[in-house]
Amino acid sequence: MDNKNNDGGSKYRDKVRETIENYSKLSPEEKNCLHIYYGYGKGKTTSTIGLAIRAIGAGKSVAIVQFDKGYDGSNEHYSERNVIRKLKDSGYNIDLFPTGCERMNPDGTFRFKNEENDFVEAKRGLDIARKLITEGNQDLLILDESIAAAAYNLISKEDVEELISLFRKNRRFEMVMTGHKIWKEIEEAADLITEMRKVKHYFDKGIPAREGIEF
Repeated sequence: MDNKNNDGGSKYRDKVRETIENYSKLSPEEKNCLHIYYGYGKGKTTSTIGLAIRAIGAGKSVAIVQFDKGYDGSNEHYSERNVIRKLKDSGYNIDLFPTGCERMNPDGTFRFKNEENDFVEAKRGLDIARKLITEGNQDLLILDESIAAAAYNLISKEDVEELISLFRKNRRFEMVMTGHKIWKEIEEAADLITEMRKVKHYFDKGIPAREGIEF
């Protein structure tokens, strides 16, 4: 048994050494990857914010574009932005670009129907993303809900694929995209895909979205 365990550990160490050696031979562009976090489970945006914190903790610069997550000037249902703005004010290299219109109704329900300004804001998000991909100096670019925006017809699948194509031509940073559903073209283009799958959710037993937990 001990010999088998040692053999397994040796094979793993050899694999790690091989991976590190091969990685060192890659060009700077080849070392930057495209992440996709998708699915109907909770945790996609939460994961990207955690990754952003890790990146700035390592001295990297971060840019975050959020699609369809509006702010009407007084009500904001995304508590993470309070921290991101404070980090920016404290000198950390993190930039936040929220786009979208307010969707929360006064009674706490959600507005699902797209209106004209929703499309205007989605286009603004695309324009910001394109500029950051082609001209930005960030080490990590997060396009939060970019894939979801295509699923809800605010932008097209071709728009998402264009962003990925631009990234592949300007691969000087790491890029992350999130949403609910993916399709073949972006699945093939991604370097990492993580599915957030709902197994159980307390909403089904009557617990609504809560500040500090869901928003």
